[in-house]
Amino acid sequence: MSNVETEPAELRCGAFVDEGRPDGAPRVDVLSARDVPLGGPRAMRVRRTLPQRSRTLIGAWCFADHYGPHEVTTSGGMDVGPHPHTGLQTVSWLFSGEIEHRDTLGTHALIRPGEMNLMTGGHGIAHSEVSTRNTTVLHGVQLWVALPEEHRHADRDFQHHVPEPARVDGAEIRVFLGSLAGGVSPVRTFTPLLGAELTLAPRATVTLAVDPAFEHGLLVDSGDVRLLDTVLRPAELGYVPCGADSLTVVNESDAPARTVLLGGPPFEEEIVMWWNFIGRTHEDIVKAREDWEASSDRFGVIEDFPGGRLPAPALPNAVIRPRGNPPRR
Repeated sequence: MSNVETEPAELRCGAFVDEGRPDGAPRVDVLSARDVPLGGPRAMRVRRTLPQRSRTLIGAWCFADHYGPHEVTTSGGMDVGPHPHTGLQTVSWLFSGEIEHRDTLGTHALIRPGEMNLMTGGHGIAHSEVSTRNTTVLHGVQLWVALPEEHRHADRDFQHHVPEPARVDGAEIRVFLGSLAGGVSPVRTFTPLLGAELTLAPRATVTLAVDPAFEHGLLVDSGDVRLLDTVLRPAELGYVPCGADSLTVVNESDAPARTVLLGGPPFEEEIVMWWNFIGRTHEDIVKAREDWEASSDRFGVIEDFPGGRLPAPALPNAVIRPRGNPPRR
């Protein structure tokens, strides 16, 4: 998905080590989402939990948009024309609806609930995303992963995976990246990652073994969910720093609760992120924007898309500066 804000925030950020609470127990930081319109007056709105001032990365996860459920007759659904990406991978995961994806690799694929599409835009790729006529309610998440320096100019790539659900203590788990609760995804990534949908039965409790070298984020889609000792409401993301070797998740609701669990080791590199580009310097962003506006071969062409490309917004009238990370605690 494109970040189609007309004045996208500029970010230069890096991971930091969070030492947890003084008593040694894992601490959960609650991150609230901000509402972002994607486009014009009938634009679909999304809830963005990453990046924000209090946290810019969870592992290499650097962007999280959570949207829906949207009645497409009211919202207009998703209609995002060809747009570029550099230095990242996009992860598309739906709860309901259907999205048609086209890219400059020649990929023409459908995104459906329970099926993950991962696209690599290292040196440059372009794609489009349009909800199909089969969609009445659109609901899901769009996630980005920052590529490490040695791979940030990687070739274009597209992978599709349908994880088998596993049931553990009243929870249904679909692992789309990494491994959890015996589920292992074969999808290739450039840093260790965890990505999984967890759906909990009413009042269910599940304790999951996790890698203590990972930091984790639990995004709540529906229900009130307790992560360790902290209750998270819908659209909130609970962050747990490195060190936890298990996570206990409790559905405090009388209806099923749905969440998305993200994780990875702290991403040690600084990045600059603006619009749909990730680089290391302001000059990287300027060059990517120039190449897109010039219709450079860097991004390629989607030959069979019926509409026009998205133009890049104007750059800010200043060099893109770092945005501060939370202090070490």
